[in-house]
Amino acid sequence: MAANDDRERLKREAARKALELVEPGMRLGLGTGSTARHFVDLLGEKVAAGFSVRCVATSEATLAQANGLGIPMTTLDDMPELDLTVDGADEVDPELRLIKGGGGALLREKIVAAASRSMAVIVDASKVVPRLGAFPLPVEVVPFGLAATRRHMEAVLAGLGLGGRPVRLRGGEAPFVTDGGHFILDCSLGAIPDPERLAAALSAIPGVVDHGLFIGYARVAFVASADAVETRRRS
Repeated sequence: MAANDDRERLKREAARKALELVEPGMRLGLGTGSTARHFVDLLGEKVAAGFSVRCVATSEATLAQANGLGIPMTTLDDMPELDLTVDGADEVDPELRLIKGGGGALLREKIVAAASRSMAVIVDASKVVPRLGAFPLPVEVVPFGLAATRRHMEAVLAGLGLGGRPVRLRGGEAPFVTDGGHFILDCSLGAIPDPERLAAALSAIPGVVDHGLFIGYARVAFVASADAVETRRRS
């Protein structure tokens, strides 16, 4: 229990550092997951004290949390351009390329990030890796033709030298269903030597809605260790 409490403390410190980027009147994207939840909580405290922002959520769970805290919420239809998105990540490499989607919200997270001028990532030090891939890569797919899409993905992975690795339906017999009504296939790759090439190959597969490789989105990462919160910027 103590180790878990310490990790949550570190996440909150990273979230607190990201909050320093937020200025009155900003249009914000609010991420999904355990680390992003801390940021939303801290933002709610500022809003309760009179701070003015307008926000878009990346998931129904985040929307419910933000509404409960009185944070003014809207949609990308009404506010299609955002100043900043703050979100967590499952992995971050030295170039601030990310794997996201462990919480199943990758599609909305990517749409919101793409609508933002800047994206800040908040993580604890355990999420920082020299190479992406130890965390299974989530791929969001439409339910129709699932078996065919899965076989196509396996063929693409094999063609990239990533074959022989399992592609599992999240949830198995009772599949995980995203907010968009899609399924998630998790790819246990171990290491991804060329994230850009893999991202392009997956995006070209019919039936794939999107994938958890976030390349070129994050401009800054706040990494909380036991000693301090380190700021890393993309060159």
